[in-house]
Amino acid sequence: MSGFSNPTEDDSAIVDNQHRRMGDVLGERIDAGAELSFVSAYFTIYAFAALRGALEAAGNMRFLYGDPLGVGAMDPSGNEAKTFRLTEDGGMELRSALAQKPLARACAAWIRKQVEIRTMRQSNFLHGKLYRIAHAGGGSTAIVGSSNFTRRGLGLGAAPNIELNVEVGAPEEREALGRWFDALWRDETLTQDAKQEVLAALERLGRAYAPEFVYYKTLFHVFEERLAERGRRDDLLQGVDLDQTEVWKALYEFQRQGATNAINCLLRHNGCIVADSVGLGKTWTALAVIKFFESRNERVLVLCPKRLEQNWVCYTSRAAYRNNPFDKDRFGYTVMAHTDLSRYEGKADGIDLAQFNWGAFDLIVIDESHNFRNEGRDHTDEHGTVTRRSRYNRLLEEVLKGGVHTKVLMLSATPVNTSLRDLRNQIYLMTEKRQDAFKEALGIGNIQAMFGTAEKQFQQWEAKRRSRSDGRGASKESLLASLGADFLTLLDAVTIARSREHIRRYYPQVVKKIGGFPTRARPRNLYPPTDSQGKLSYEDLHERIGNLSLAVYTPSAYLKDESKLEAERKQFGFDQSTREHYLTAMLRMNLLKRLESSAHAFALTLGRILDKIRDVEHRINAWQQSADAGMEINVDPEDDADDEEF
Repeated sequence: MSGFSNPTEDDSAIVDNQHRRMGDVLGERIDAGAELSFVSAYFTIYAFAALRGALEAAGNMRFLYGDPLGVGAMDPSGNEAKTFRLTEDGGMELRSALAQKPLARACAAWIRKQVEIRTMRQSNFLHGKLYRIAHAGGGSTAIVGSSNFTRRGLGLGAAPNIELNVEVGAPEEREALGRWFDALWRDETLTQDAKQEVLAALERLGRAYAPEFVYYKTLFHVFEERLAERGRRDDLLQGVDLDQTEVWKALYEFQRQGATNAINCLLRHNGCIVADSVGLGKTWTALAVIKFFESRNERVLVLCPKRLEQNWVCYTSRAAYRNNPFDKDRFGYTVMAHTDLSRYEGKADGIDLAQFNWGAFDLIVIDESHNFRNEGRDHTDEHGTVTRRSRYNRLLEEVLKGGVHTKVLMLSATPVNTSLRDLRNQIYLMTEKRQDAFKEALGIGNIQAMFGTAEKQFQQWEAKRRSRSDGRGASKESLLASLGADFLTLLDAVTIARSREHIRRYYPQVVKKIGGFPTRARPRNLYPPTDSQGKLSYEDLHERIGNLSLAVYTPSAYLKDESKLEAERKQFGFDQSTREHYLTAMLRMNLLKRLESSAHAFALTLGRILDKIRDVEHRINAWQQSADAGMEINVDPEDDADDEEF
């Protein structure tokens, strides 16, 4: 047994729960009518259950709690009642746990009838354990040692404690122990009565609670940590007077809750994704978050698409816009475009990019963060040294990992476009790509492995959904059930996503205040002519645009020697003429985009193309007239201000 040798005859007085169990010894020694005097730090109803027959058949019992703080929490000032250890900490079989209520009631009935209970007034004052039995027919038994009156202390259950107790043999020593117990029991300066407190605790254990109470009690313990976090967060918000700012006053209730939840995520997990639907005010919610961190003297950088730059600049104090609704808040954040991460020199809104310190910010706000869903590819030289990083990698390495410790707030109505890897790569920004970043907080040891499992389940669900016309077996509920608890825990911890339906359901007063959300009108397909005479339809215009050769963009079509094109075609499977073919196709599409925008924009773009063609014609004519004239033809595509990577 665990390396113990068999006891000798001289060791027979030892009760260690290995060779002799304390529960067995007490069960044998306690006889009918015996008077019991026990000292122990703990008393549990499961130990009572193990010896119930012997205890109920015995006479009266005096039980002394050796240490009040050892059996629960007590206010040092004495204003709060003591609580007592009446249940086991762990290792309980399910059958015993389910019997807790009837056991508590039976134990209370026995205590009322046969037991007196006292406890030490001072903590850490008495550590000894004593079990003394005064037999009804005369004589006594006494055991002293380390065993508490619990299942494990008595050597019962699956994992009993190894104890060291000694059964006292000499009669005079047993009598001396009885006198010692009597003196301690009667000393009012050292001990006090605790019977009613124990009975009250047993009543709580044995009480039949309503199902609603059990449900709400369970909810409380499930969300206990989150409620405590909310309390600390509310105190934090009050500490920076966020509720006194103009932006906070302008927010609706759901936006304020979104902002406070985002702040909590940033403080706890270093990042947050706000994925509210379009039209729910993610920008203003983010402004409230920015104001919180600026109030703590932290520097903030906003990264946004170039076309949205003025949407953010207009709220800063340096812009001094007359119609800025938050001018009193004095926002001081810096605004840069996504494309500025691709540039190493030049200027952006007056900022010298060669001297700009990307790693100097405590908080990065990324608008349209789904643009960073792909890691991209770095440019390297012939030695494999990185010469230019992709936007994603530069953001990760220079902005987030470099410089000060940086938090990341991401805004996107569509954080997932093609696969769950989109979401994973955005979460990597807040963890600086550390796989175990959530191990301590959320119990997630490896982010990549978790997303790999979730992506596999998602793909299987998607395949099942597409293969069944009725959609059976591919419901959203089945998807959520298959993604795994870790994935859902992570989403709940670092994302905030509300739809308009969510706002209607949980914030009806807000919806009533704003007059409801607009209803999208059903589309009507109209085919009007493009001119006042009705002679040119969009279909005709599309056909004419498709017939444009755009020869200035296809110089390879005029090569006399096509051997180089042929060699390139054999080596790579495509050649310069293929590139030009796709280039002209994109240019035709770009013309349609301009026409969709406005007829004026279409005319301007078409005019620039015609000017370029005329310029090339002029140079060709000049070259033909003079063999010495140089000819340079600019065939670069037009810049697209709406899509910098077009």
